[in-house]
Amino acid sequence: MGKTKRGKGTKLMVLADGKGTPLGICVEAASPAEVKLLERTLDAVKVKRRRGVRRRPHKFERLIADRGYDSNPARALLVKRDIEPIIPKRKNNRVATHQDGRKLRRYKRRWIIERTNSWLQNFRRLVARYERKVKNFEALVHLACALVTLKKV
Repeated sequence: MGKTKRGKGTKLMVLADGKGTPLGICVEAASPAEVKLLERTLDAVKVKRRRGVRRRPHKFERLIADRGYDSNPARALLVKRDIEPIIPKRKNNRVATHQDGRKLRRYKRRWIIERTNSWLQNFRRLVARYERKVKNFEALVHLACALVTLKKV
């Protein structure tokens, strides 16, 4: 591959709730693996504070991910943040820590995030990135997420 064609991809990491509403978005180059972008994607989630006496930020309870996220350090990171990891193990991973096989039944609901990703792929400006600046592309991604949220209502 020539020098001009290298490194031109963009990876869009989306974290959605149980109904498919995008909560956090991370735009990164296409070269790093998804498991390396997990912490940055979790940090991108901005959830409103709950009302009440203590007023702590509301955290989500579990994260359903595909086999690309199968890594014991990633599972430990999620457990440290009090998030239950529901990640099926790869065939070559003999020691999948923090995994309960009964909880993998929730993995059936993975189609919700796939639906959100396919809705985002309906926007031509996101499929083929025309913008040179990352901030402009991120703004278009946020606009598309707002439109996806309106589409569901």
